[in-house]
Amino acid sequence: MRLLLDTHILLWSVLEPERLEPHAMEALQDAENQLWLSPISVWECLVLARKGRLKLDPDPESWVRDMLDALPFRQAPLNHEVAIVSRSVQLPHQDPADRFLVATARVYDLTLVTVDQHILDAGACELLAAPATGGRS
Repeated sequence: MRLLLDTHILLWSVLEPERLEPHAMEALQDAENQLWLSPISVWECLVLARKGRLKLDPDPESWVRDMLDALPFRQAPLNHEVAIVSRSVQLPHQDPADRFLVATARVYDLTLVTVDQHILDAGACELLAAPATGGRS
């Protein structure tokens, strides 16, 4: 499978893997699967860190660069087609990051791995539900 990780899945898989259900972690660790990441998720990590909702050491930019260097993610570029498709995404809210992630999954024919119930309920692209096993969300 070609899996696009949403921001929660990215962060939990790196920082708190115990929060992911076993089937989701198995999918992420399966060498047969390709792991894809959108620049939108990188941006969201940095925004969360700047707002104080996430601590990334030694600093957010270094953490993101180190994580990208260490993990086998393929980049799903944000391009004109993704921007165009994002406007046709039907979600119950207007969160631009979610719209871009769904559009990215559609454009690149990826399965979005997410915990976001709004995205899961909308069924706006191929999905792999990865609910948290407990703790905070």
